[in-house]
Amino acid sequence: MAKDLTSGSVRLLREFRINDFSLVSSTIGDTECIKSRWDFDGYEWEIHCYPRWYGNSFVEFRLMFLSEAPTRAVKADLSCLLLHPETAYQMCVSRDAEMRVSHVFKCHKDCSGGVLLVKRSLLRPPTCPMDDYLAVQCSITVMKEQMDVETMVPVPASNLHKHLGDLLKSKKGADVTFLVSGESFLAHKNILAARSPVLMAEFFGHMRETSAQRIVIEDMEASAFKAMLHFIYTDTMPELAQELEAEATATMAQHLLVAADRYGLDRLKVICEGKLSGGITVDTAAPTLALAEQHNCTHLKAKCVEFIISTPAILNAVVATEGYKHLEASCPSVLTSIVLSLRGRSH
Repeated sequence: MAKDLTSGSVRLLREFRINDFSLVSSTIGDTECIKSRWDFDGYEWEIHCYPRWYGNSFVEFRLMFLSEAPTRAVKADLSCLLLHPETAYQMCVSRDAEMRVSHVFKCHKDCSGGVLLVKRSLLRPPTCPMDDYLAVQCSITVMKEQMDVETMVPVPASNLHKHLGDLLKSKKGADVTFLVSGESFLAHKNILAARSPVLMAEFFGHMRETSAQRIVIEDMEASAFKAMLHFIYTDTMPELAQELEAEATATMAQHLLVAADRYGLDRLKVICEGKLSGGITVDTAAPTLALAEQHNCTHLKAKCVEFIISTPAILNAVVATEGYKHLEASCPSVLTSIVLSLRGRSH
């Protein structure tokens, strides 16, 4: 056992060895481990080695605290260094690289995160039976700066979204007004610019709205703009989560998708794509496909095509809708996707 007086820690170093490693790793389950028990610094520990972790891809090590619940939280590190066998290629991990994980142990059988020591595919095959073993240098380092478990205060969940939502409602400090379909909305340039690269360019770039206090928004519903503002401030979208009529929800999702694409709100755009993908009908398939094509929504486009060609009856019904006629006129190129998908299905 080694003591580090400068950092106030103690360290124990041992070799973890598994003989007949090829046989052991081929018969053990993915979530099964080989254990080594250590008594160190007044505590009981157990090192777990998972020879086939993550779908037989990695050799992983973890550290478990076996003592009874401590009165003081114990912070410890587990370090692992591969000694044998050598790696066939120096790609995923260097043989001389020590891998480490830290954890604060608070109770009996508390377990650390994993050290992904090496990819199994990189381990050199044994040259003979005597060479078939895994040797890893493991060390446990216990930090002496420990905290009373009873005095550890749980950290509340983040409520930043609530504070910013309240700021939007109160309009305090607002420095820009948007005029949308006859309604006005007060907002804060800094917050809008931080969330939207388009608005960042408009407010603080060389575009015309750099110093504007009132901005008119064309071609957007006031309700959609209000919902977009709420998302910008809170990163939530209650308008799409509420139990509204399916048609009303789909309409709002369509408007918000256009707005998200317009202002570079990628997360909102993906949320709208997901909402529309789950509610495609005969009447909405063609208009939604046109929307997906116009705003480069690959996932939504694929879902629409998949629905349209799902059965001959649905295909015929969609082709008979007014929305399909509009699709033919506005996005004729998208019909190629339908034809190719039909051709692929027939083969």
